[in-house]
Amino acid sequence: MNPLVSIITPSYNSANFIAETIQSVQNQTYQNWEMIIVDDGSSDETENVVLSIIQKDKRIQFHKLSQNFGPGVARNFAIQQAKGNYIAFLDSDDLWKPEKLNKQLQFMEEENLPMTFSFYEQIDEQGNSLQKKITSPLEVSYSQLFYCNWIGNLTGIYSVDFFGKIPISSIKKRQDWILWLTLVKKINKVKPVPESLAYYRVRKDSVSSSKVKLIKYNYAIYRDFHGNNPLKAAFNTSLFLIHQLFIKPRFTKTI
Repeated sequence: MNPLVSIITPSYNSANFIAETIQSVQNQTYQNWEMIIVDDGSSDETENVVLSIIQKDKRIQFHKLSQNFGPGVARNFAIQQAKGNYIAFLDSDDLWKPEKLNKQLQFMEEENLPMTFSFYEQIDEQGNSLQKKITSPLEVSYSQLFYCNWIGNLTGIYSVDFFGKIPISSIKKRQDWILWLTLVKKINKVKPVPESLAYYRVRKDSVSSSKVKLIKYNYAIYRDFHGNNPLKAAFNTSLFLIHQLFIKPRFTKTI
């Protein structure tokens, strides 16, 4: 078995980071992959950086949208082009460790799983370690995922043969959480590879760096995706906040 993995990478003004992101994919010990980069209307040198790289590696595709539609639209466009048996996600400023794909594919085969994720570490904008490893429970149910997004998008991978291609929501933020909720609802629970296989770059404008933004966007998920009325959405958001402030920090380890 040597399944093809389609790697979905939206980009937006990522000229300072994307070459390193691509290199982390090229450094994978598992080499049967395609990387589909969809630029979401960048105004910097992202396109030139990527084009200079893909001339030497035909496994990498580059597509450019006419304007900034948001990462959900860019990811959907990439998924439409994907030919892989598996779909994995990697944003244009994050990094994978070399064994990431190999270990996840082995884990899914050994555990007979149609999807998985992994732990990951945080780095700053310059690539320096923030001395934090983000872990999770060793089994995450749909109800657990409902109140806390345990799945780091840069670590998630799912089987197209099992699920089909799942479209991404076009909302501006938290489309990743919607995707993982959709998948886990079909299988009830998911298990991670219990080790760090990636690096998440914490940027000043990231959702994860602002708790206020996080609350706002999560309320919108309960209201619009789950169809909660305003009172129930507020209640569920409060439960989310409890998980975010008191439960999830227990799974952040100092390294």
